[in-house]
Amino acid sequence: MRVYCLGILVLLGLGCTYDSPDGDPWSPPGGAARASALRSRQACADRDPERRAFFGDLHVHTGFSMDARTRDVVLTPDDAYRYATGEPIALPPLDGRGQGTRTVSLERPLDFAAVTDHAEFLAEVTICTTPGSVAYDSKGCRIYRGEETSWAAWLFGIHGVGSRILGLLALSGRSEEICGPDLERCRLAAAAVWGETQDAAERWYDRTSACRFTTFPAWEYSASPRQSKVHRNVILRNEIVPELPISWIDEPSAEGLWRKLHERCLDTDTGCDALAIPHNMNLSNGRAFEIWYRDRPPAAQQAAARLRAGLEPVAEMTQIKGDSECRNGLWGVAGAADEFCDYEKIRTTDQPDDCEGETGSGAMRGDGCISRVDFVRYALVEGLREESRIGVNPFQIGFIGSTDTHNATPGAVSEDEYAGSRGARVATPLQRLRYDGESAAMRNEILRNPGGLAGVWAEENSRDAIFEALRRRETFATSGPRIRPRFFAGWNLPADACDQPDLVRRAYDVGVPMGGELGENSAPSSGSPTFVVTALSDPGTSTQPGGLLQRLQIVKGWVGADGRFHQSVHDVAGTAHNGAAVDLRTCAPEGPGYRSLCGSWRDPDFDPTQPAVYYARVLENPSCRWSWRQCIELPESDRPNGCRLPWLAKTIQERAWTSPIWFTPATQAGAEPPA
Repeated sequence: MRVYCLGILVLLGLGCTYDSPDGDPWSPPGGAARASALRSRQACADRDPERRAFFGDLHVHTGFSMDARTRDVVLTPDDAYRYATGEPIALPPLDGRGQGTRTVSLERPLDFAAVTDHAEFLAEVTICTTPGSVAYDSKGCRIYRGEETSWAAWLFGIHGVGSRILGLLALSGRSEEICGPDLERCRLAAAAVWGETQDAAERWYDRTSACRFTTFPAWEYSASPRQSKVHRNVILRNEIVPELPISWIDEPSAEGLWRKLHERCLDTDTGCDALAIPHNMNLSNGRAFEIWYRDRPPAAQQAAARLRAGLEPVAEMTQIKGDSECRNGLWGVAGAADEFCDYEKIRTTDQPDDCEGETGSGAMRGDGCISRVDFVRYALVEGLREESRIGVNPFQIGFIGSTDTHNATPGAVSEDEYAGSRGARVATPLQRLRYDGESAAMRNEILRNPGGLAGVWAEENSRDAIFEALRRRETFATSGPRIRPRFFAGWNLPADACDQPDLVRRAYDVGVPMGGELGENSAPSSGSPTFVVTALSDPGTSTQPGGLLQRLQIVKGWVGADGRFHQSVHDVAGTAHNGAAVDLRTCAPEGPGYRSLCGSWRDPDFDPTQPAVYYARVLENPSCRWSWRQCIELPESDRPNGCRLPWLAKTIQERAWTSPIWFTPATQAGAEPPA
């Protein structure tokens, strides 16, 4: 079966038409996982039933990705895992031998990581960059390598990476010139690259009792309909995986991706297990958390909502392309403005129109409307509204952070040592700090940031333990620092819980942790549950001390009687007025802060008949943003124009976000959908 789609439209994300309902160009379709015995591993020597915090990065690209390779990133998944465990690697620019010239290493190794190269064009990239391959000298491969320019690039005014990726495309979506008339050449190459990705994950997974480092086979599904980003990272639990990664070319809808993951993994009775993690919802024009099934019969609506909820337990709160927590001034959102919603917004130099409940297009090029459901805070409330309507919450999501590095450098999140994230294109401070006011804001490197980390609370550092933490949403996101937050709620948690030496044990016994649901079956006849949030600051290293904490907050969301999305933010520990500041001449921090904080809180406006969602946010004292750090390292006369932008923050407040806790009245739980 074949996919018919003008190659230009694939590049621009304008959609495709298929001659088969399953939307799979491979013939036969990609195979399901095959049953096999899992490789043995030793029991972890360090196992804690009250769970430990582990830090990782589940969004990492190497030279196997079509966009990274065009920027001279030739590093492999092995290199990415090498970096994650503390070994040095070399970044572009490349020397005459094709080797990187910038040596970088991670001072503190990660606990876990997954390489998530774009499933789209895995085969074409390796064919076009392997001298001697059957299609290496084809016109399409020469265009991809930058040795020629296509007529389409000239006709449509496409430059840079986009003009080179055009070489991989044809009227049929996949180029027969590169893939062969039956596409078998690309099918075999994709399987080989996918095999290399799996092999690297197996080589670096620590199966000894030390359990130092955990890896996951993974890929990115990069759907971009009408230049809206609705991308997802697919994480596999273990080495039992589908034959091929599922790309947007193979399956153009998210619902189709979820169904194929069931068909080829979860429902195969082979031990295959998977979940999908959406990212960059902030650039989705309302599509990432769209309710697409409202015209279906009631039972089918419930089934569609359950399908999504079962496969997407967490979302990526923050990464190099900005923060997806919240934004002030959005349509249909009530409550006071939140000063911390301005953090790392990739679209800051324009004021886009509001989608007002519809969807738009063009966010990836800096255009189009912005929606409240481009941000997880309001997606959570949308989920409450859906649950009230059909009895199923499709957006019961926890939070993680990651980088989306295209340098094969998982966990490279330090503001002090930011080396860019896109290969040779931004290899120097001058390249990173330039600003062209005529370009789309999201494409300016200066608006990017080093990215965040994924945090989980798990019994041990193993695939099963971390995967289960993701599934139950006992996860948290950080903007980079290794802050360790915990969040519990319960009807019987004492008001003085922070003074109890066995707080964590008691909280698990009589409450629920982040990611959990707080029902009213054990609620007293009156009063609200007690919420407890704790946080330990990042201890840092001898050369880079961690920042001090400023305060803990609890954020609440609900649907009001007026139909609007309501929000409130409550300080529960620390203080906003501690006098902390930054010396902008040196970026040295000033003022007091906290190494640890704990606060308990009861919602003064708690309504036992009203569904609500709560999550905690941890704020550090102010510190210098990477851009200002690099500006002051340059002589003032040599500083590029990006150092003089009045709207670009010189300082930031690093932070962490816990996954939410939901309250659902028993009268609503399991409600039947409308007839």
